[in-house]
Amino acid sequence: MPLRINDTIPNLTVTTDQGELSLHDFVGDSWAIIFSHPKDFTPVCTTEFSAVARLADEWAKRGTKVIGVSVDGVEDHVKWKDDIKSYGGAEAGFPIIADDGLEVSKAFDMLPAEAYLPDGRTPADSATVRSVFIVGPDKQLKLSMTYPMTVGRNFAEILRALDGLQTSTGKGVATPADWMPGGDVIIPATVSDEDATAKFGEFTKVLPYLRTTKDPS
Repeated sequence: MPLRINDTIPNLTVTTDQGELSLHDFVGDSWAIIFSHPKDFTPVCTTEFSAVARLADEWAKRGTKVIGVSVDGVEDHVKWKDDIKSYGGAEAGFPIIADDGLEVSKAFDMLPAEAYLPDGRTPADSATVRSVFIVGPDKQLKLSMTYPMTVGRNFAEILRALDGLQTSTGKGVATPADWMPGGDVIIPATVSDEDATAKFGEFTKVLPYLRTTKDPS
């Protein structure tokens, strides 16, 4: 069954290069980002995992944990992390799930239930395992995005989306197109003008249904 926004993520017990853990325990009271890829030792994914490693301080600032998913095993993950560090210049301190049984890939609807890994497989056999899932402290899926194998993920955008989610859920607002932290935010249409004034102070009525105010965070 597809995993949709606001669904609770499955509480799977998984094996990683840092030991066994349950996904709900891993998330805990934090935000979390689960990002997957179809195979270790592949060029685009090496650049992506390096980008995640270099952003360790940014994830920490936002109270966010990151965990990778791969359909290869623990031994490959450990070896691949040497390449990730060599390329990106930063230690990949986050765990990588060894999803060689495809349990996570199927539970998160990245692969169909009948999928299997053939002998001599290539990344094309698990090409759709190229997703990002942002999960809230309530263990619910807040955002997902999937990329093809040929397009590297933009982790600056993932950071921006995470900032938008944390601002909107924490402050009761929405964010406009191309929003960046510190920019004006949108007051939900369900909030009356009187309540908006009481909660946010001054605001601008751009259209009858579009009101903006300063970023309350």
